[in-house]
Amino acid sequence: MSENRESRLTVGEVARLVGVSVRTLHHYDEIGLVTPSGRTPSGYRSYSAPDVERLHRVLTYRELGFPLEEIATLLDDPSADALAHLRRQRELLAQRIDRLHQMAAAVEKMMEAKQMGIQLTPEEQREIFGDDWLGEEYAAEAEQRWGNTDAWKQSQARSATFSKDDWKAVKAEADQLNLDLAAALAEGVAADSDRAAALADRHLESIRRHYDCGYDMQVCLAEMYVADERFRQHYDDVAAGLAQYLHDVIVANAARHG
Repeated sequence: MSENRESRLTVGEVARLVGVSVRTLHHYDEIGLVTPSGRTPSGYRSYSAPDVERLHRVLTYRELGFPLEEIATLLDDPSADALAHLRRQRELLAQRIDRLHQMAAAVEKMMEAKQMGIQLTPEEQREIFGDDWLGEEYAAEAEQRWGNTDAWKQSQARSATFSKDDWKAVKAEADQLNLDLAAALAEGVAADSDRAAALADRHLESIRRHYDCGYDMQVCLAEMYVADERFRQHYDDVAAGLAQYLHDVIVANAARHG
């Protein structure tokens, strides 16, 4: 058997090698994107090493979000400016990432709102929490996470009595606390300092508006702020590193009362 034949792969072998379906390879062949350069004695497609290398390049561009037609141009048109294409795609990816961050922040707001049992119309929710408020879209996740806890039931009962002005006050209080935390972070205030402890106590009191919360439960919330990317992004959008700083402040203050 010749070395060339040994180096060739069937469509099934290539599919397993690169992790795509045989159907995808057939489609790429039909549109001329990746055409196997050989045939087996039985007439089946066979791929050479350069064929597989081209396929890897196609999959890399696909991973970056390029449409197949544009990939064909990048691979086959010698006049195509690959760098310009990549720059444009980077801009599109950056826009997509920004949108995902906005969606994650909206999810976090919805989870907090549902946890606290907000009783507002969709219009009032947008007025208080912003135009990116997603309403009831993510309510099920919050209820599934906390619905069976005493804290959830308590917060539902308490917040059901809140008026629109009450919720505006809650939002203003939370925003001011975040700004004060960000200022302390920027000034290098130590997490175990008296000033940081006062901020942690303000955070605790804001939670206690909705349900009885002790230092241990507050620490659990702090762990969630850094472990859940949506919560982390919410705080880090205020100031880089704020989620971790808030976590450290809460943990240090709990240790004082341990």
